[in-house]
Amino acid sequence: MLQGVACDVCVPHLDPVLVKEGDVVIGTLPINLVAIVCEQGGRYFHLSLELPLEARGKELSPADLVKYGAKLEEFVVRRK
Repeated sequence: MLQGVACDVCVPHLDPVLVKEGDVVIGTLPINLVAIVCEQGGRYFHLSLELPLEARGKELSPADLVKYGAKLEEFVVRRK
């Protein structure tokens, strides 16, 4: 558990079709995958942060996440 968030399963790449109703997904998914998570009845929390250009594409430490103001924000996405 880190920052008060417990995780049952961690995956490097999510197959959103496997998400079941009531599941909570935390990450930085593309919008089309977030829509599938929501369609499957899951909840999606995006890891939002203010990341400067020089820090992009790099592994971030917990201290870096704090430095860049990381927060979890819930998004609900639906397709038209």
